[in-house]
Amino acid sequence: MVPDERRLARTADGRDLLGDAEGFVPLSSAGYETTNAALGAELPAVDDLPVSRTPAEDLRFSTPYDPGKQWGIGLNYADHAADLDEVRPEEPASFMKPGTTLTAPGGPIRLPPTEESSRVTAEAELGVVIGRTCRDVDTDAFGDVVAGFVPIIDMTAEDVLQRNPRFLTRAKSYDTFLVVGPWLSAPATVDRLDDVTVRTVINDEIIAEKTLDRMLFSPPELVAFHSRVMTLEPGDTISTGTPGAGVIEDGDTVRAEVDGVGVLEADVVRPSDGGA
Repeated sequence: MVPDERRLARTADGRDLLGDAEGFVPLSSAGYETTNAALGAELPAVDDLPVSRTPAEDLRFSTPYDPGKQWGIGLNYADHAADLDEVRPEEPASFMKPGTTLTAPGGPIRLPPTEESSRVTAEAELGVVIGRTCRDVDTDAFGDVVAGFVPIIDMTAEDVLQRNPRFLTRAKSYDTFLVVGPWLSAPATVDRLDDVTVRTVINDEIIAEKTLDRMLFSPPELVAFHSRVMTLEPGDTISTGTPGAGVIEDGDTVRAEVDGVGVLEADVVRPSDGGA
């Protein structure tokens, strides 16, 4: 349990919530109407609010905020790059994903028709969510500009990517190829990154797990680097890379476990007609 943790969440029926490890209350009781409006704010303790909690297990969650720009980072764990026979990058190997890739906790993750891709992989990641508009920030300003952390499941049509590395954007951009949630965990202090393990789990089997200290570029370095490329805004998300990915098939369940942040799970389907 993280001392003084606050959680921002949104239910499947559109209610915005503030919570902690014990449960959730309406975000409006803290003076905010939407989770995006509360990004980067100093949120009150749930115990100080005159409402009773609803346990997380009694709620069905959606994506916890309205994401803006969505950055992904490839090959950001030294061991994972070696597993893929890739050269360790000297700069962050970043890419962007469109908003249409987003799907809520629980999914489903919809696999493309097999004639487009028959090998899709899923991977767990730590997401870093920007809380304030910023540009050219230093690494030591990380806690000032980041609203919090969120578990992420990212998908890749691996056979598309293997045909040509220039196909990366297409391989990453199928609908539902990014699951975010179930909540944003704040505050984003650097000490919270110590001793955190990220796990990719498929059908209850741990496919890969590594601590954040195995990253080539730390979350503060990633925020500083990308703030030199473009202005970062509240709701922008940097998915900081995976310890390893596993192939997913129709009927599977994928889980991202990020210690001290949360657990995110989604089911996998392959529509028989390839449609929505």
